[in-house]
Amino acid sequence: MSAQPDHGPLAPYAPAPGAPAELLAQLRASDRADRWVPAFEQEWTAALEESRRTFSLAGLYAVVQAWQARIASAPAVDAFLAAGRDDSDFVDLEEIRGRRR
Repeated sequence: MSAQPDHGPLAPYAPAPGAPAELLAQLRASDRADRWVPAFEQEWTAALEESRRTFSLAGLYAVVQAWQARIASAPAVDAFLAAGRDDSDFVDLEEIRGRRR
């Protein structure tokens, strides 16, 4: 028997090479395109500049992951708001995610 584990560490999240272009196409087709497209482009440009300075893709991956989550959660957010729910005790998800890192 071997004392070695039979599994390795989880690989870090790495989006598909075309993920940013696919995201941008989804954002442009969205009813939120007027706000989301400029915000995505701004975040992507900043992450791209950071990756050029640091030789790290982590910032690019984080932008893709965050926008994928926004797109995926948009229908639930719309349903929540349409139901007239009280969101006055809102907690910023980015703040919570930032604390865990």
